Amino acid sequence: MKTFTPYIGFNGTCREAMTFYRDCLGGNLEVLTVGESPMASQSPAEAQNLVMHAALTNGTCVVMATDMGEADYKGMAVAIDCSSEEEIDSIFGKLSAGGEVRCPVSPAFWGGTFGACTDKFGVHWMLTLAA
Repeated sequence: MKTFTPYIGFNGTCREAMTFYRDCLGGNLEVLTVGESPMASQSPAEAQNLVMHAALTNGTCVVMATDMGEADYKGMAVAIDCSSEEEIDSIFGKLSAGGEVRCPVSPAFWGGTFGACTDKFGVHWMLTLAA
């Protein structure tokens, strides 16, 4: 594994929260809204200003966040940046066993690979593999 990164879920307040964190912690904030993403045409008008993905980076420290997710998605997920296809498949299989697959490991529109699950203890996991 390359890194573990906290991924925080918000319900419409992601931009406000991440701007606050940037003001508190410093660093560079990148924000992608639904309307700016390839998902814009598939999303309702009321979702266009929601944050699909935000990343606050300060040196080697990274916090990621979103307004997206299922209705019961609250709080935080652990994001794992994997090193290989074998690793993402293996870790995903182990973490999702006895839990719930929220998004099977598959190609993502940003060019990498992505999978999301909730483990048997209720912890949300997001696994990525760069293209």
